[in-house]
Amino acid sequence: MISIFRKFNPFNALWLAVVLIVLRLGYVYSAPASIEFTFVETFARNLVPLSYEHFFSPAENIALAGVLVFIQALLLNLLVNRYNLLSRSTFLPALMYVTASGLFTPFLVLSAPLICNFLVIWMLFKLFDLYKGENALSTTYDLGMIVAIGTLIYFPFIFLFLVIWIALIIFRPFNWREWIAGITGYATIFFFLAVFYYLHNNFDQFYTIWAPLGTKFPDRINITNYYNYLVLIPVILILGLCFIKLRQNFFKSYVQVRKSFQLLFFMFLVGGLSFYVRAQFNLNHFLLCCIPAAVFFAYYFLHATSKWFYETLYLLLFISIIYFQFNTF
Repeated sequence: MISIFRKFNPFNALWLAVVLIVLRLGYVYSAPASIEFTFVETFARNLVPLSYEHFFSPAENIALAGVLVFIQALLLNLLVNRYNLLSRSTFLPALMYVTASGLFTPFLVLSAPLICNFLVIWMLFKLFDLYKGENALSTTYDLGMIVAIGTLIYFPFIFLFLVIWIALIIFRPFNWREWIAGITGYATIFFFLAVFYYLHNNFDQFYTIWAPLGTKFPDRINITNYYNYLVLIPVILILGLCFIKLRQNFFKSYVQVRKSFQLLFFMFLVGGLSFYVRAQFNLNHFLLCCIPAAVFFAYYFLHATSKWFYETLYLLLFISIIYFQFNTF
């Protein structure tokens, strides 16, 4: 499987579709009778005056989510190859994203974090352009607006604003105008939201939008069934092997590639740790981590040398995902 996707062949898109269907087909038969889809946050619900929460049947919901994942996988593959993050063109980022986005059953349905992954990919295109861009003011302004749009869809996305500043530290010499431009871009979107609240005589509720930011970071998380998380064992192993490979090849890579992987690492951390502002813990939040994780996975599988080992490791991950879809313990 890995050997096929190591090569950049347009026909691999067909194999990618097959992998995506296999990883999601089992859940169609065990999905609940109704799946709710929330496209925007409650404070922005009036901006979308349509009833869509139960518009799709479970099968349609899962199928549409699969189509979105497939498109995102191709976009991510384009991103990685355009900026030469893996040293040569390959189809592995797409395969790894399809795989990572199937880890848990909450990942397999339409959700706000899944929609936001389009914005994450859009952000990465612009963030990587910061390295060689002569004037980053317009780019950081656009990035601020992207984060604001993501916040309307899924509130924890607000923390990805930190990624903009981290990217400026990694890629750019300090320029206070570039730092302020991101804030201005973010404020532009919420200025129009504030006007909307004001025109509807509801401006006093506008300040409650930011209340979740005062939530205390939890000192522990209640997990009802640890067996469902055993699928993370091969994930952790692959990430560990990836970081070993990255460390071995770190100074052999171009400066831009090294800086890009640093940014992806911080994006992975920020995306994962931002879950706490939601009142209810949802696994689908960690879809925000799938994009950087897929790039890390692809890096390992492209640079691994022992074929029997990396093919077995991926097969173990693949089988584990399918197995845990049919076993809820």
